[in-house]
Formats: sequence, C-alpha cells, structure tokens
Amino acid sequence: MIVYRIFCSVIFMLLLLSGIGYAAPATGITRIGYAIQIGAFAEVKNAERLTAKLQEKGIEAFYFKKENGLYAVRFGDFSRKDDARSTAKKLVSDRIITSYFIAPPQKAVKEQLPPKKTSLEPVVPAAVKADNMGYIAARTAERFVGIPYRWGGNTVVDGMDCSGFTRAVYNLCGVNIPRTSLEQFKIGQTINKNELIDGDLVFFGNSESQITHVGIYVGDNRFVHAPKRGDDIKISPINGNGFAKRFIGAKRYF
Repeated sequence: MIVYRIFCSVIFMLLLLSGIGYAAPATGITRIGYAIQIGAFAEVKNAERLTAKLQEKGIEAFYFKKENGLYAVRFGDFSRKDDARSTAKKLVSDRIITSYFIAPPQKAVKEQLPPKKTSLEPVVPAAVKADNMGYIAARTAERFVGIPYRWGGNTVVDGMDCSGFTRAVYNLCGVNIPRTSLEQFKIGQTINKNELIDGDLVFFGNSESQITHVGIYVGDNRFVHAPKRGDDIKISPINGNGFAKRFIGAKRYF
C-alpha cells in the first residue's frame, strides 16, 4: 500500500511538471467567479452614474457596452452563487440598486498559440477562432471604443483608467488580473512585439519599472486603450503617436 501511494504521488508530480491533464494558473491571475450585473441602459451616462454610486460605497464596479448596444454595470467575484445573490439583495434593500442579474463564471477556453518560429520569417499568428479567448478579449475591448471611460470615479488619479479598462475587459472574459499597469506587467507570459496576437496586453513607459500606459492588442499593429482621464476609449497604432518610442513590452494571460 505504501509503495502504491508513493507511485501515485510520483505520477501526479510528473503530470504537474509535464502539464498533462493539469494546468496551474499563473501567479497573479485567477478566474472570476459569479458576478453581479445591473441594468440595460440606452445611455452610457446612466451606467456611469450607477458605477460612480457603487464606487462611492467602496465597490469596484465598471460599466461596459453589451453586444446589443446597451450598457450594463458589473462587479464582484463570488465563489458561490448564493453569496452573490445575498450581496445583491442587500444592495436592493439599501436602495442602491433595483434589479440585478447573477453572471455565471466564464468557462475556461484553451487558446491556440502561434506556431514556433523555425526560420528568420516573421511569426504568423494562429488562426482566429470564436472560442479563442484572446480573440474574445480583443473583440470585447473594441466594444468599448467611443465610450468616455472612468474606472475609479473621482478618487482615482490620472493614468489609472488605462489599467482599469484592461482589467474590466479581462474581467468580462472571466480572468482577474491586478489593478495597476505595473502590476499587470509583472505577471503573464512575456511576448515579443512580432509575436503579438489578439488579446495580448501592450505596455508603454520609460522603463520596465516605470510603466505609464497599457492597452489591449486587437491586430494589425493596433491596440485599444483609455488615453487619459475622461477621454473616449480609442484604437491607436502601436508604431504611431509617440507610442513606438515608449513601447516596453507585451504580456499574454490566456
């Protein structure tokens, strides 16, 4: 029996090391559990107003544009659906919200990685598929374009909204990443500029210790980002508008 247990333990450790049948989450990256979603607003200002109200209560909420063109507000990361519902009911009783929807955890989807580079030719990105989480993140980010975005209300200093935006997009894709751009840069898989694919985060600044901006790569050397406080979210070229000189690196989390 003891020999059998040792044998099982060895096999289990080999599986962990080889990655067969088991995938441990990267440090600093976790899956989002159940979340509370509110509203179907036709006007972005209504979603922004509710978000600010929740943030004043210390709730890290964000608003986003749904596929049908309406805006909604989302917050929370609960391991149990009952916990999310209990929190929502408390907010209803406090008259902070009126109705709500409990959003289930996103299912993990394995991303197709680009093929290994075998020559001096540029890396060709993997075929884009609807079940590719990087692709989904990029398309989700594009839905924010044109929205005047303020992640942290009036309490957040300038320069923080860009990382709040990337965090919100990844949240909608079921992945929890750190709050600031510097913290986001410290985790994930390092990617070369010529290996960028949809959904990768691109970072800008003075050095690796002085990251000042972050956005989400959406293909064709373009990225979606929140330029400055209160400005509309937009798509910009990585190699233009001064970004080329400030490019520090890229990270992949899926």
